[in-house]
Amino acid sequence: MRAVMFPELARLGFTEGRNLVVEARSGPMGELPALARQLAAANPDAIIAAGNAIGAAQQATSTTAIIGSFIGEDPIAAGFAVTLARPGGNVTGVAMLAPELDAKRLQLLHEAIPGVSRIAALAVSTDQHAPNLAAMRQAAAHEGLALLPFYVAQPEDYPATFAAMRDANVSALQIVSAPQFLTDSSTLAELALEARLPTMCEWRSMAAQGCLLGYGPDYAELQRRVADYVARIFHGVSPGELPIEGPTHYQFAINLKTAKTLGLTVPPAILARANEVIE
Repeated sequence: MRAVMFPELARLGFTEGRNLVVEARSGPMGELPALARQLAAANPDAIIAAGNAIGAAQQATSTTAIIGSFIGEDPIAAGFAVTLARPGGNVTGVAMLAPELDAKRLQLLHEAIPGVSRIAALAVSTDQHAPNLAAMRQAAAHEGLALLPFYVAQPEDYPATFAAMRDANVSALQIVSAPQFLTDSSTLAELALEARLPTMCEWRSMAAQGCLLGYGPDYAELQRRVADYVARIFHGVSPGELPIEGPTHYQFAINLKTAKTLGLTVPPAILARANEVIE
């Protein structure tokens, strides 16, 4: 975050150590409410949060501006905003419609590996990923594919889950959008290679870590937009007046080193659509 957001904040007139003070907190999901209360107690001008941390921050304060990165959660349905154009409360930010993106990723995976028929979906839980899996099932039915979900609660579950995928005779894997999967991308990519599973992941960076394919929003662009929200709030704009916006640019990366290891030939039409080819 610092590598992109802080230079953008500096460009907008806010530099750490001069007119910008930053306090950061991070921890397991169970600790998020306490961490959010700590930040709110410091009386900041704005709080930046992502995923589940947005709800924790809103519970901690109804007055401090919260700039959120919504990952797969509908801000209106979750009660963070009245409308996307005019949120109306103390929360604004950027929203990624993860179910639609995961459906698109499944289609791209099938185009890249047209011979597959059974695809595994790695998810965190039924509750968290129900909308994503519903959208993926619809896409799978359209493509004539069988979609088999597998769930992991913690990283310790990964080896047994990949063994179960092999036993189920799946021929490819899609890792569903989730912050913890981004954190564990190297481990997941290694396990996918060991299981001989061509894998679609959420971000370009995950393809760089070893997934066959990565498709998602331009992460740096999203961070720059969060910095813009922060600067506008510092200048006195109410978060309730700042629209919650979605990504405008996407990145599609293909790791040909992984394809070679798996003995795959990626169709030229798919290679032509990639923003980045890793060789």
